[in-house]
Parts: sequence; C-alpha cells; structure tokens
Amino acid sequence: MTDQAKALWRPIRRRLTDTLLAALAPVAACGLALGGLSMWTAYGNAGSPARIAVTESQVLLPYGDNRDTAAFFRITNSGGSADRLLKVTSTEADGAVTLSRHRMTGGRSASAQTVASVTVPAGDSLAMSPNSLDVTVPAKTGWQSGDLVTFTLYFEHSGAVKTLAVVVRAGQEGT
Repeated sequence: MTDQAKALWRPIRRRLTDTLLAALAPVAACGLALGGLSMWTAYGNAGSPARIAVTESQVLLPYGDNRDTAAFFRITNSGGSADRLLKVTSTEADGAVTLSRHRMTGGRSASAQTVASVTVPAGDSLAMSPNSLDVTVPAKTGWQSGDLVTFTLYFEHSGAVKTLAVVVRAGQEGT
C-alpha cells in the first residue's frame, strides 16, 4: 500500500468527530426514552392493572305506575390501565338490568339506547347521571326512599364489584 493510500485510511480528527456526533443523537434519544419509562414505572403507572372503586351509588324511586327506574354510580379507576364495564346485575330487581345512554333529542324529549359496555379510562372516573349513562332497573314493588339495593358491576379486567345503592326520590340524587 502506498503512503497516499495509508493516509486515506488513517482516522483523522474530523472523521472521529463526525462519527461521534452521528452516534450521539440515537444514544441521547434512547437515554431520554429510558429515563421517561423509568419515571413512569417508578410512579406505578407502567402496566399497573385497573383499580376500580364504585361510590355514590343511588337508585331512583319509581314514580307512579312506571316500574322502570334508573340507578347511578360513580366508577373511579385509579390504576394505570383502562377497564370496561360489561354489565350490571341485581338480585333485588324485578327483571333484567341494562346499561343505557340517554341523549336529548330536542323539544324536551330524550331517547335511550342500550349500551353493551362502557370504558373507564385509567386514572379517571365515570359519573353516571340522568343526562348521560345510567342503569335501567325494573324496580320491585315496595321500594321506599332510604332502602338499600345490592348491585354487582362486572368489569372486563377487575371482575365483579358489589355495591349498595340507596333508594332516593327523583330530584334528590347527589345528596
């Protein structure tokens, strides 16, 4: 090999600098990503399961001859993964209990449609209300304000969660 050919292959300061700078960007990006994932894991959010709590459980006292009424729950997911409410049951209801979503159609009228499931996002809560999601319940005769009704809410990942809902008169929900 000639002296000129050896000079072409000899690493010079500029080639080393360019090579190091080219390698620095991917190494820095990997370090930043690893640091972010480490923090996410350290705070308990990486892959932690859904942690479901059901509170503020109420069922409306049926009015008049209508036996169908509504139940409302606040579902809180303090875990790091979303969960889905699949169904609600109650042995104290006089028939099948269903998830329903109400929409105002204008002119003081509303429509209800059965919902197969509803997502409870990670780190968030779902508050059922008469204007959104609720549980349609065929009430048994004899329910009175202050009675407790047992419900079981079934979640995709968290399984069954039992709760007691207090019977309230319409207009008293949330108290």
